Amino acid sequence: MTIERLPQKHYPKAEIGRRGMALGLDFLGVWLVSSLLGGGDIGIQFLEILVFVIFWLVLRVLVPYNNQGQSLGRWAFDLKVLSVEDGEVVGRIPDLPSLVKREAIVGLGALLVSITLSNIAANPTAILLLLPLAIDCGTALSDTQMRQALHDRYCKTFMVSSRRGYSLDIKVKRLVENMRRNVRR
Repeated sequence: MTIERLPQKHYPKAEIGRRGMALGLDFLGVWLVSSLLGGGDIGIQFLEILVFVIFWLVLRVLVPYNNQGQSLGRWAFDLKVLSVEDGEVVGRIPDLPSLVKREAIVGLGALLVSITLSNIAANPTAILLLLPLAIDCGTALSDTQMRQALHDRYCKTFMVSSRRGYSLDIKVKRLVENMRRNVRR
């Protein structure tokens, strides 16, 4: 009797654009809340940073951990995060420490983007704070096999397309297409 290895279940890779839109939607929600609670002063606001970190961890760690790997942005664009073991995607969400590490890395980049948006008018060199997030997420473009960003590789996670979600990008495309048809008439 021999032991045969079962073929790995195929999980559809998440498109880079959808991943970016999901991250952007999550970032926008957290940034709006933190900027409303922070002062209007220019510079680094510690209360704003604290609110940003707390809301980021709630939205990107606790919600996905309890919601089949989907945050609000991932749900809106039909994505979810799964674990990778021994180079193969397993069909379960990552454990809590892996999600915390993953989102701490992405959250640091998002926090730097938030600081950039708050200070770009007074200090144009603040645009350099966008580089860490761009480098981290940009590596997914060069990984043609699994499309993993640096934070995904480090935390052994993988973004996949899901059947569960709102399909916001598809609905917007249909709306734009209908508007174009109506304008042509």
